[in-house]
Amino acid sequence: MTFNQDSIDQAIAVLKQQFGDRLSVAQTVREQHGHTTTRMPNQPPDAVIFAKSAEEISSIMQTCHKLGCPVIAFGAGSSLEGHVNAPYGGISIDMNQLDQVLAVNNEDLDVVVQPGITREALNDYLRDSGLFFPIDPGANASIGGMAATGASGTNAVRYGTMRDNILGMQVVMADGRIVRVGGRARKSSAGYDLTRLFIGSEGTLGIITELTLRLHGIPEVIAGGICSFPTIHAACDAVIMTVQMGIPMARIELLDPLQVRACNTYSKLDLPEEPLLLVEFHGSAVSVDDDVKRFAEICAELTSSDFQWSNEPEQRSKLWKARHDAYWAALALIPGAKAYATDVCVPISNLASCVEETIKDIKENGLTAPIVGHVGDGNFHVLPLAMPDDDAMNDKVSAFAKRLTTRALAFGGTCTGEHGIGQGKRDSLVEEMGDAVDLMAGIKARFDPAGILNPGKVFH
Repeated sequence: MTFNQDSIDQAIAVLKQQFGDRLSVAQTVREQHGHTTTRMPNQPPDAVIFAKSAEEISSIMQTCHKLGCPVIAFGAGSSLEGHVNAPYGGISIDMNQLDQVLAVNNEDLDVVVQPGITREALNDYLRDSGLFFPIDPGANASIGGMAATGASGTNAVRYGTMRDNILGMQVVMADGRIVRVGGRARKSSAGYDLTRLFIGSEGTLGIITELTLRLHGIPEVIAGGICSFPTIHAACDAVIMTVQMGIPMARIELLDPLQVRACNTYSKLDLPEEPLLLVEFHGSAVSVDDDVKRFAEICAELTSSDFQWSNEPEQRSKLWKARHDAYWAALALIPGAKAYATDVCVPISNLASCVEETIKDIKENGLTAPIVGHVGDGNFHVLPLAMPDDDAMNDKVSAFAKRLTTRALAFGGTCTGEHGIGQGKRDSLVEEMGDAVDLMAGIKARFDPAGILNPGKVFH
């Protein structure tokens, strides 16, 4: 795929007349809108436009479609597979000023928002309504970015992923058309499910400019707890038994011993450096009490460590803050190192074997790579670390990531549970999907015949 630089420059000149100071070609601004979260190289766009409305984005797309200029939508920039890089240059559309809550429908448990609002800002806005949006990928990501990458996170075991919590959206197409897909109804048999086609499409099919989301009532009681286990297998067995018994966990997270050590140091904790489950229960006082008792009984069968729990917000928040800071805690294991964040997802019956084989691989190759997992749905993350100038170790990390993907597929899993494909997992998508990737490429070509929407992502 190639793009003409003269055409890109012409598009920037045309749009500069329209947007004035809201179009920037400053090097620092451009680099801020390339990929910086992991060790993947930063590839900045040629210009950044700070848009304020769907109509402005439509105008940008009309110009870029006419002139053949690549366009990348940018939210919080927290994605992990190079989604916001501009390998062919072009224009980055910064969505952060589209950050409004447009309507809250309390009776129907839904909300209409613009894509630039972050999940934390949305829940702050909703707090007095007694409602909340449950998807929590860890980072304070933008809602539009979470939709584009099909995010999930710690609450997915109970509340599902973005695919389960988006009812409809407004999308600007490659040629500038503004279309609506889905709606506020809880079900529909009206034609193709275009809403879910855009979810997880990583900005390659259209730019999301408005979303209608499902909401949930804030639970009467929230309790959290921790339990250490002698082995990874024992911890995973506890997860499997919990799911099979139908205990409605809100969150169930696994930390391997290295990640526990990192969290202890970074977050000033004193947890045993053993495989750890960090869990949360939502519900009424009676239901939470029952769920806690049943989970404690499972733990007692598999470990001599006590299951410690609390419904005190301060204690719960401290533990979950440590979990949310796990990325930064892991980076501190090797000061100055860059991380290669990667994830896979397998059926939970294969989770223990997949994680154990992964840890064996890590040790045999001398890697520093802590593991955390949203293990209630079989999803786990590995964060190999390497100094930027250590070519040998970086090569080892790259080889490990490929082996991890192959291992997950052999266990009946997927190359990514929630990070998406971006630039980093294009080969893995082919390994997993085979000829079905050609079907995806055909859809991409129909929606975006000029190939200007986030080129170089998902497909080579």
